[in-house]
Amino acid sequence: MPETKQHSALSKVSFAGLLITIGIVFGDIGTSPLYVVKAIISGVDQFDKLLVYGSISCVFWTLTLQTTFKYVIITLRADNHGEGGIFALFALMKKKSSWAAILTMIGGGALLADGVITPSITVTSSIEGLRLINPEIPVLPVVLTILTAVFFIQQFGTRFIGKSFGPMMVVWFAMLATLGFVQLTAYPEILNALNPVYAFDFLTQYPKGFILLGAVFLCTTGAEALYSDLGHCGIKNIRISWIFVKISLVLNYLGQGAWLMNHPQAVRDLNPFYAIMPGWFLFPGILISTAAAVIASQALITGSYTLISEAVSLNFWPKIKVLHPTTIKGQVYIPFVNWLLWVACCFVVVFFQESSNMEAAYGLSITITMIMTSLLLINYLNQKNVHFTLLILLTILFGSIEGSFLIANLHKFKNGGWFSIALGFGFLLIMLGWFFGRRIKNRHISFSNVNKYLHLFEDLSKDKTIPQIATNLVYIIKANELHQIESKIMYSIFNKQPKRAKTYWLLHVDTLDEPDTFNYEVNQIIPGTLIRIDFRLGFKIEPRINLYFKEVLKDMVANGEINLTSSYESLKKHHFPPDFLFVNLDRIMSRDYSLSPWETMIMGLHSLTRLLSINDVKALGLDSSSVIEEKVPISVERPLNRKIRRIG
Repeated sequence: MPETKQHSALSKVSFAGLLITIGIVFGDIGTSPLYVVKAIISGVDQFDKLLVYGSISCVFWTLTLQTTFKYVIITLRADNHGEGGIFALFALMKKKSSWAAILTMIGGGALLADGVITPSITVTSSIEGLRLINPEIPVLPVVLTILTAVFFIQQFGTRFIGKSFGPMMVVWFAMLATLGFVQLTAYPEILNALNPVYAFDFLTQYPKGFILLGAVFLCTTGAEALYSDLGHCGIKNIRISWIFVKISLVLNYLGQGAWLMNHPQAVRDLNPFYAIMPGWFLFPGILISTAAAVIASQALITGSYTLISEAVSLNFWPKIKVLHPTTIKGQVYIPFVNWLLWVACCFVVVFFQESSNMEAAYGLSITITMIMTSLLLINYLNQKNVHFTLLILLTILFGSIEGSFLIANLHKFKNGGWFSIALGFGFLLIMLGWFFGRRIKNRHISFSNVNKYLHLFEDLSKDKTIPQIATNLVYIIKANELHQIESKIMYSIFNKQPKRAKTYWLLHVDTLDEPDTFNYEVNQIIPGTLIRIDFRLGFKIEPRINLYFKEVLKDMVANGEINLTSSYESLKKHHFPPDFLFVNLDRIMSRDYSLSPWETMIMGLHSLTRLLSINDVKALGLDSSSVIEEKVPISVERPLNRKIRRIG
């Protein structure tokens, strides 16, 4: 397909690929210098060597061990045919246990919550710099206007955004490196902060040094989004561009540290990021920072689209409308998610008011996501037969680092961390209800052997005493086995209201763990009368079944397998096409059922999540004008405790 070729070209290492990668992938982690050092020194009266050297050392080694080693070197290798993110990691696993599914849901929900905090804090931090020029500037209205514009342009796709913002991000990182290098020349001794001994001393000797890890952690929050955006740009583009990005970040952090050493007296509301700018450059610097903040926002927003679209395909999330605004594979736009995030971001800005207040809510949820990713990654590597010793070492390394960050970030809970946890928990409940609710419903699906009913299909299609409901009757089935069919479909055809048709079509949609599979298979169970089509679609392929079915029919006509003409004599001679009628069965749980308390709670959640979901007709891209819907009960056997007695 043409989109595959375009995506392949984008994934290859090229100047354009690197530029788009910088514009799409590194916005979140790239804007961390705006607030990380500011958060570390908040409330400190004096900047001593242990604080400055130790915190900068912690930032450097966090970027090295967490971002570079864990994500860029190791985790990016766990790609599902080029796709990344926590849901793609789950899809890679051969054994998909319930616990692995729950870990995936927790991580996915926390990452979606982070997608709300990131745009809010980055845009607010950049606009607050305008107060250095004019303290009377109204920050909140400006921030809300920018956020509204950012969410509005998402509908044009990340290719548009990448082309527009890529050059801006190059300017941003060049500015970071230049500002940091200038300060570095004024205090070159700050290079000693790269020694990990200073990080150890800071954590063990500085008062509240361990708690300040919660602020240090903000420097790596974009690493998870980096993994989620793997499918947009490709592993090679991400790895190569990360070299430039990391050098720029480290130089700027060192520059801020150098400035603090040369200005040891604390100042109220000090942000070292703006302090290292020369006075003449302050206004242009704020404009560039604002542009970078916009890019940081879209990095998490597009990552959220990717997460949700994968979650829908893997049945973690209710079916919602997913659009493809560009021809580049892997780039999607989800209106529901876009405007939900917009409302949530605006609420965060209005509720917390200042970026310093948002810092308390930022970091805790993404720490949880990183821990979940580590657990899934270790499980995946174990299934890939990686040596046990290496798995133990990786578990100890990631466990100690992320466990420390979690403990430090828990200190933020009462000051705002509760918000991101509550938001992530809300997303988790949606996924729990949908995923396990479907499992409970599927557990009570009964199947029949279609071979036992072949004579019935033949007799019914020829029975002129029953009015013909349609020339072609189409059912969407869930049976994976070739000769199986749901009992409820058989009931619908033969019992509920006998449905006579010339040809019965059974369409089965098999969503695969690979992202890009796109093929089908035809089996004529009764030639011309009962035909089964199996669509095999990767989890990134949009299930537009109505369109695909038409293509299948064209292929079958071209191959001489079927003759698509009307079965009505008056229309056949005028070469009218045949009519098709789809029957969609909606399975509902009857009131007379008995489930465990856990299953009852899950089914209650599932009923709520169905309110968010579009129906199968829209989800599968069917023509609603040619679909009839039937409700069928899910039967759960419930024996009576006592026999009812007849009295008359």
